[in-house]
Amino acid sequence: MRRLPVFFVIDCSESMVGKPIEAVQDGIDFIMSNLRTDPYALETVYISLIAYAGIVRTLVPLTELFAYRDCELPLGGGTHLGKALDHLGKEIDRSVMKTTAEVKGDWKPIVYLFSDGRPTDDYEDAIQRFKAKYDNKVTVIALGLGQDVDFSILKKLTEHCIALDQMDQDYIKGLCKWISASVVSQSISVGQNLDKQDLLPLDERYMHLAKQKLTFRKSQADDRTVTFVGRCQKLHHPYILKYSRNLHYSGLSDLNINVYNFKLDTCEAISEDYFSWTDQTAEKPKINTSVLEGWSNCPHCHAETAFAMCACGNLMCYDGYSELVICPWCQRQISFESSGGDFDLSRGQG
Repeated sequence: MRRLPVFFVIDCSESMVGKPIEAVQDGIDFIMSNLRTDPYALETVYISLIAYAGIVRTLVPLTELFAYRDCELPLGGGTHLGKALDHLGKEIDRSVMKTTAEVKGDWKPIVYLFSDGRPTDDYEDAIQRFKAKYDNKVTVIALGLGQDVDFSILKKLTEHCIALDQMDQDYIKGLCKWISASVVSQSISVGQNLDKQDLLPLDERYMHLAKQKLTFRKSQADDRTVTFVGRCQKLHHPYILKYSRNLHYSGLSDLNINVYNFKLDTCEAISEDYFSWTDQTAEKPKINTSVLEGWSNCPHCHAETAFAMCACGNLMCYDGYSELVICPWCQRQISFESSGGDFDLSRGQG
């Protein structure tokens, strides 16, 4: 039986923290459980799951659908799309069976690539390499999650670019219903010895073909999201603060004067795995606290603030009254004083 390989390549960058990554996790689980109810899919579909952040790893190698086991999506700093494409190419070469004189190989693989922003690595050469080798051998469908996706980049990779304007549970589930229906449709086609991979009609309530070509300034960090990693002073467990770009002031329309800052979106506990998924060699840009709005309690011990900085430059939580505390990063004994001044702080890549 010829197989239908389906690759899910998931953006697990730190800008996905909170509800976005939870919604995608639920969506992937929904796709798998839904596909298992279809006899055509069970007979032909093989699934692989690849996650990319500051590094890229295969979470599930190409596996028969019934044998697929749910796995937890990670979180890390950076959005290395270029490395993800190189890694995907190696996985395709390694696991997809080619047609020979003796045997017919697998059906044309389908790739669903999820992204919520733009790459933070050198992606141009990787896109060219992937296109040169796999353009007619693989169907790539790029799924842009939210309003900050740079489709000018994704359109260099594939003509199939689908936009989701929101990233809540309903929108992600609507997208994943469409994906599962698409995979079932394709499995039926290959079951009838047809190699047809046209896109199914989109549910316009949740998604649409991306026509706009927004271009963002190229940098080593996300322009629309600012993230910081701290540690609980009492328990030493890590957490992440995510700030999203916010229109702070809008002047007269004819002057076109807009002032933006970054407003606190969420503060979430994270696991130590975050550091293994983060590119530790990447440049750590700085941002001034004057453009940040909002604060949070520590998600671990519920201390008064999760935004206290040690002299070592790292964030920790602080209960607001202890005279001396131990920094969970550098282990030095320190004391805090309230300061009304702004300061520069290293941020994540997003």
